[in-house]
Amino acid sequence: MNPRIFVQAAVAALLFSALPAITSAQQVARFPTISLTAGIHVIKAEVAARDADRQQGLMNREKMGANEGMVFLFDAPASVCMWMKNTLIPLSVAFIDENGNIVNIEDMQPQTTDSHCAKKPVRYALEMNQGWFKQKNIKPGTKIEGLPK
Repeated sequence: MNPRIFVQAAVAALLFSALPAITSAQQVARFPTISLTAGIHVIKAEVAARDADRQQGLMNREKMGANEGMVFLFDAPASVCMWMKNTLIPLSVAFIDENGNIVNIEDMQPQTTDSHCAKKPVRYALEMNQGWFKQKNIKPGTKIEGLPK
């Protein structure tokens, strides 16, 4: 066998064998899901309840389904701010008090470090595709049902 062809074949075999590892390294972590409701609208929400999960959030996601989102659960009502570092899709976030009522909703741009904050201490933050709340006519004061405790 020609040494050049042998080296090319060996390199190709090495790269091909590494593909599963490269692909799995690029996969995005998924979290347990629950169903939430906002009036007649059903949301399939991933739950970020641990510090590490809240820090990861929706980073590196390239898309999210029409009625999918992520709910961030905090241990107690707190002054909460969110940002979009390493987040690729535009999102809207609803800050929700411990009774399930939306306090305020903010639109967030991808890959920015601008802070978007709750107007008062909250227990939850719900991220959806940007414009979802507006399209569904969901505003501050709307109650979100099914939130984890």
